[in-house]
Amino acid sequence: MKLDSYWLDTAPPLVSACEGPVEGQTDVVVIGGGFTGLSAAQALGKRGASVTVLDAGRIGGGASGRNGGQVNTGVAQDFVALVAQLGVERASACYRAFSDAVDTVERLIREEGIDCNYIATGKLKLASKPHHFAHLEKTAELIRREVDTDIELIGRERIRDEIQSDSFHGGLLQRHGGQMHMGKFTVGLASAAVRRGAKLYENAAVTAIAKDGGGFKVTTERGEVRAKQVLIATGPSRHGPFGWYRRRLAPIGSFIVVTEPLSPDLLTQVFPNQRAYTTTRLMHNYFRVTPDSRLLFGGRARFTASEQPSDAKSGRILQQGLAELFPMLAGARIDYCWGGLVDMTADRLPHAGQHDGIYFSLGYSGHGTQMSTHMGQVMADVMDGHEERNPWRESEWPAIPGHTGKPWFLPLVGTYYRIKDIFY
Repeated sequence: MKLDSYWLDTAPPLVSACEGPVEGQTDVVVIGGGFTGLSAAQALGKRGASVTVLDAGRIGGGASGRNGGQVNTGVAQDFVALVAQLGVERASACYRAFSDAVDTVERLIREEGIDCNYIATGKLKLASKPHHFAHLEKTAELIRREVDTDIELIGRERIRDEIQSDSFHGGLLQRHGGQMHMGKFTVGLASAAVRRGAKLYENAAVTAIAKDGGGFKVTTERGEVRAKQVLIATGPSRHGPFGWYRRRLAPIGSFIVVTEPLSPDLLTQVFPNQRAYTTTRLMHNYFRVTPDSRLLFGGRARFTASEQPSDAKSGRILQQGLAELFPMLAGARIDYCWGGLVDMTADRLPHAGQHDGIYFSLGYSGHGTQMSTHMGQVMADVMDGHEERNPWRESEWPAIPGHTGKPWFLPLVGTYYRIKDIFY
């Protein structure tokens, strides 16, 4: 079993990273080489801007290369709860923003010719308990009435047409969305940014950002560069001069296992439509079939940071969960196991804008594959003077109470979620 991301391990090599020192002058420095940063570099380059992308590690090596591979419409939290929190108009705008994000991913794949095994099969949210399905009925009614008619409620009597498991009591199908190979998409998006003139630097952790005349001086472990504008797209970075952002993000571990290649006939039997799947539990699971006929199975197995001993323990928990949901797959060997950090915000919505003259887009809260790519394009517009393009511009972003950057409260949250899953 490899304690590595399947996406990163099976992606083609990235041959376009710069090997020399970080130096000189550029129009824009983008800090973070994930989907937000690469998408912004591609869009800014199309406008003729010179762009330097700095990543503390591997391009795409953070959340962008360590997630479940789903590209879906739908906000991180329940839509009924979001309407209660924000009102119908704002909640519907959030939903439409995620729908627009799916369109952005599909457009970039098409326009840039990115080979990433994209399939548009939608997402099926599976009710883990009978009363969860009753809530999905209310959710479906509200979504259909207010914002999206291309959904379908699937009752228990038909759920086995979608998935061969006795563990689910129905589901909500949102058709607008799909899935892709995250490593291949990373390399394709990075190549597109380089074609537009961007310079990509790996292992170039940022250590300081200082105002410099009308722009900024960005210091890294590989040198320094001056820029007119800076975009922070780092996710839950635990190092560097990003304390203001760390106090607003809770870095929650999410863990994934991938099986050995399985019989395509067996997978078609268990998952006849091969959608992206997620369950309704708070300690939920998400899963999908990979392009080479493996099952990817993930979830919040433990509320802890991702590191190899922890990843292996979380992997064993996920393997047990997989066997409980799909007994016919219980004997499958696990080939990959890894973890990553989700940049969770208190309201579970993204946040983007400016702080001290520096642009940022962060906080995708576990739904970042499509939204991060979309916000890279959006932030290129915002940095070009079109603030109205930012769907999150009116959202306040206070610090998480008592949070100074180290998430001491995560074990408490995990215990609360486990207890609530028992009774809810």
